[in-house]
Amino acid sequence: MKNFTKNLAKLILLLFVLLNVMLIFQAYSLSHFYEQGEVQIKKQENKSGWNKTKEILFGSKFIKQKNIAPDSVVETIYFTAKNGLKLEAWLWSTPAATGTVALFHGHGSKKSSLLKEADVFRSLGYNALLLDFRAHGGSQGNSCSIGYKEAEDVYLAYSYLQAKGEKNIILYGASLGAATITKAIKDYRLTPSKVILDMPFASLSDGVKGRLKMLQLPTEPLGTLLTFWGGTLQGFWAFNHKPYQYVRQIKCPVLLQRGRYDNRVTQEETEKIYANISSQKKLVIYESSSHESLCKKETEKWTGEVTAFLQ
Repeated sequence: MKNFTKNLAKLILLLFVLLNVMLIFQAYSLSHFYEQGEVQIKKQENKSGWNKTKEILFGSKFIKQKNIAPDSVVETIYFTAKNGLKLEAWLWSTPAATGTVALFHGHGSKKSSLLKEADVFRSLGYNALLLDFRAHGGSQGNSCSIGYKEAEDVYLAYSYLQAKGEKNIILYGASLGAATITKAIKDYRLTPSKVILDMPFASLSDGVKGRLKMLQLPTEPLGTLLTFWGGTLQGFWAFNHKPYQYVRQIKCPVLLQRGRYDNRVTQEETEKIYANISSQKKLVIYESSSHESLCKKETEKWTGEVTAFLQ
């Protein structure tokens, strides 16, 4: 019996170690993006059983998405982060603009994914500044910290507009972009005129669980372990990355929005964020949308809500 207990303990320890090794690879894959042409990604229908098994064990590889240029002329500008990374942005000007909206995309996306949103803002009389986060689109880098270090990217865009003399700065973010805005406001004491947050996660732990749910994997203990290793690889304590706390530092009006069928950010997360906003606020639920562009899915409603909020 004693030997059985000892062998069982060894087996449990071995399984725990193997699980953590697997999750380290998963954490790396979720926060790392490859350059175009650096790796070959097979289509799902062309993947063998071994290919799919490797993805389960070691994670999938993600390639930085390439931007699709808008039909109108935009000015390409660059910011330099403290670590030397060059970040690419577009400034889409509007005649006689009444302000500028800075737009920030989601995880694994790129600035051109927000062209439709930017077009709505321009129709309302605003310039649009669209930024590629580090490791995304046309910006340098391959490592993403899921909003923790990217707060500096928001700060750089905001500071650029301030330096140009812009007095009316609105911050808009989708998913990761929304969560990152909240951290930038807290870390750098930003004072935008208004903030629009579409589908932010309440905490990084919640964001990880949302990802696991999409993959139809158990949220615990995988969520806790994946959060730990993700933060460890990026050099910060991931359990303290909490947008629902960051929003307490927002002093301007806030429009918070989510899709009713969002399979990544829960209603409870959104309500938690909303409850912690102490400034003027409004919560809007989109009845036909999931975790996607609310502007593209329910264009008329999104445009109406944003128009009313900005007016």
